[in-house]
Amino acid sequence: MKKLFGIAAVLMLTTGAAHAGTIERACEKSERGSASPRLCDCIQQVADATLSRKDQKLAATFFKDPHKAQEVRQSDNRRHEVFWKKYKKFGSAAQSYCS
Repeated sequence: MKKLFGIAAVLMLTTGAAHAGTIERACEKSERGSASPRLCDCIQQVADATLSRKDQKLAATFFKDPHKAQEVRQSDNRRHEVFWKKYKKFGSAAQSYCS
């Protein structure tokens, strides 16, 4: 719970930033009907608080190719395993904060 409040604090400080990040751009370009600019911005804010830029670049590829997420999740690569644990936390935080 403390972590969620920490994320919320970071998000409040970064709200209004005039840049579209990697996740936000991928979200806006996705073919998902529920991907509004407001939602994509919120997801980007959570990504900024929870994922490195390198991790964001990988996560952004999932919007265009959802199967890639499955490949990364099932990969034997240690980096992918570490990434996936962070990605799951990011997804939970985004769902909690942005819904």
